[in-house]
Amino acid sequence: MARKSMLDDPQGAAFAWARYRRIMKGMLALTIVAVGIAMVAIYLGEEPVSIHFYIATALGIGFTMLMAGALMGLVFLSSGTGHDDSVGSDFPDDR
Repeated sequence: MARKSMLDDPQGAAFAWARYRRIMKGMLALTIVAVGIAMVAIYLGEEPVSIHFYIATALGIGFTMLMAGALMGLVFLSSGTGHDDSVGSDFPDDR
């Protein structure tokens, strides 16, 4: 029988999801700073580039960092709430 996780309790779930939103807000701030630094670095570069290069760079960096932050946050959410431990296994222990 599977054990209950913290996500099964409404108060525990609210706390966990608030923590996840806090992680995502931090990643959004970090992403904005990273995109800004990249835009300044490209602007100060030797070669003039098209506006399309700026757009593609901003979208690429932004999407990659936010997706990584979302997945990392979900791993922390799952692990921190005991949700990983609550999943049962049909396999016998090999210990």
